[in-house]
Amino acid sequence: MAKHRHTEEAYGEFQRAYDHFNRALFDGCLPPCLITLHRESKRTYGYFSHQRFVRLSDGKTVTDEIAMNPLHFGGRNAREVLSTLAHEMVHLWQAHHGRPSRTAYHNKHWAAKMDEIGLQPSSTGAPGGKRTGQTMSHTIRAGGSFARVTAQLMAKGFRISWADAAGRVEAKMPGRSGRRNKYVCRECSAAAWGKGGLKLICGDCGQRMQAGDDSDDA
Repeated sequence: MAKHRHTEEAYGEFQRAYDHFNRALFDGCLPPCLITLHRESKRTYGYFSHQRFVRLSDGKTVTDEIAMNPLHFGGRNAREVLSTLAHEMVHLWQAHHGRPSRTAYHNKHWAAKMDEIGLQPSSTGAPGGKRTGQTMSHTIRAGGSFARVTAQLMAKGFRISWADAAGRVEAKMPGRSGRRNKYVCRECSAAAWGKGGLKLICGDCGQRMQAGDDSDDA
């Protein structure tokens, strides 16, 4: 008999993190949601979908979805992956307690809440990018609330146990450092991934692309 029930282990870790962040970053105001693992796109770390699921027993009870992309779990550390979860929790908070953006947009209300929980919104995935827009990333503020409460969670033995094998192989291909860096054009937000230290030029704008870290696409 297997030592672990793999489904319970993988999904239970994200439920544990969700509950911890709900208490520590959102004062426990977020409702339950359904967390899924979804490989919708290689370029997407996660997404939020309002009222995505309905309970079959009554046909009326609905719940939101936060989807996490396991293709990126092997090439990022646990803190970075959890920052995607918190990013999507801000969207969930907006849907229930704030002023939601139009579909796929990130408005000023979203940006303000990101600041409050210790994630700096950025269109480029690096400091200095636009704070609102259609496709947004973020960085983790050193010493901020997210960094602090995540350190508390990690100190209690939290870990992410499972990753998509395809993503893990890609992130550790020969010639790479084991983690791909994201490079973003500050003019048009075009993104590319590669090893650290590359000097990339955007083919559309002709501008130097800047490296960003701890960045997540919503």
